[in-house]
Amino acid sequence: MMMRPIPNDADSITVALQALAVSLGDEARASRLLSLTGLSVDDLRHRAAEPEVLVAVLRFLEDHEPDLLAVADALGMKPQELVAARIALDA
Repeated sequence: MMMRPIPNDADSITVALQALAVSLGDEARASRLLSLTGLSVDDLRHRAAEPEVLVAVLRFLEDHEPDLLAVADALGMKPQELVAARIALDA
């Protein structure tokens, strides 16, 4: 599978939102996400597209390789693409 470039913030936001959706689709991962990031359900409802929230979600995935690999696989991406999206949003 070829790595797609993450050329701009809009693409990075899309990738991060997709990663968030996949993460929330797994009950155990969603629970850990909320617990470890300090985000609340209300934060996700009202601020999900904010770069700070998306960076927190992607960092959460980076910090636990099995989650990073599972989410990347579910999205048909390489883990490096999720990391690249976080780097772009965190700049």
